[in-house]
Amino acid sequence: MSFPTHRPRRMRQSAAMRRLVAETRLHPADLILPVFVREGISQPVALQSMPGVVQHTRDTLKAAAAEAAGLGVGGIMLFGIPETRDATGSASLDPDGVLNDGIRAVKQEVGDSMVVMSDLCLDEFTDHGHCGVLTEGGAVDNDATLEIYGRMGVVQAEAGADLVGPSGMMDGQVAVIRQELDDAGHQDTGILAYAAKYSSAFYGPFREAVDSQLTGDRKTYQMDPANRREALLEVSLDLDEGADMVMVKPAMSYLDILRDVADVSDVPVSAYQISGEYAMIEAAAANGWIDRDAAVMESVLSIRRAGADTVLTYWATDLARWIKEGRL
Repeated sequence: MSFPTHRPRRMRQSAAMRRLVAETRLHPADLILPVFVREGISQPVALQSMPGVVQHTRDTLKAAAAEAAGLGVGGIMLFGIPETRDATGSASLDPDGVLNDGIRAVKQEVGDSMVVMSDLCLDEFTDHGHCGVLTEGGAVDNDATLEIYGRMGVVQAEAGADLVGPSGMMDGQVAVIRQELDDAGHQDTGILAYAAKYSSAFYGPFREAVDSQLTGDRKTYQMDPANRREALLEVSLDLDEGADMVMVKPAMSYLDILRDVADVSDVPVSAYQISGEYAMIEAAAANGWIDRDAAVMESVLSIRRAGADTVLTYWATDLARWIKEGRL
């Protein structure tokens, strides 16, 4: 009877051994916390489809940012929900509007202890819910939208954003925003480009989070889930246009895309663990079907393992606390 020469199990015999030889690790600095700030509320509004996530007031937003910064979370990404919307999303350009005011408040609260990021898109601000302005025929007008994106970038930079995150998937958006930022003297403001953002069924809970006004879909500008090579084209274009970081969104069903992007990108790569991914784990855990904390840790670790340098996740603060407690 012959026995195996190689015994990989030797490296799994204790928690200390597994920790010693782990190939991928999580650190709070790798995590980015997405948050929602809503105009016109006096108390946080809980989201039914995302248990534990809320629409913040200005004050609770500052508190959430301070908590995350205190735990060493690397960044925070702000989304704003205005009281009034119109066809062109004009509230996005108001220096005192909900998003820009939120950026200013968070920056004043955390300073340089974490990176303050802002979503640069019109979908939260338009009364039709699309990521750009519409033609008379109802199509999204790419180039008219770019003009607004450029102005949004400047306003967000002036509010204090360290990184702006164009997420609308308009062709040429990074180039226009970069030019406008530079012309306005904001050469040091970076761009985290949503480079490969797919049209996904898993965005559902996010629509509640931003009180989306969308009817229909965004398939004419977000990527087709069937396509893989196209993601590398999108990434290469954003890199050529001056993106400082690139993102794959969603994460869960697109780990192959994430690996492809990580293999070719010469700038840091992010992935967004989106609302539907969060909601599924929370729902399964609430029903007792899975171990919530273990599933959260495994899911985010898999995104890092696939190639993400940073991960946007609604569990960023939880994970940072667990890491601090030595649970990871």
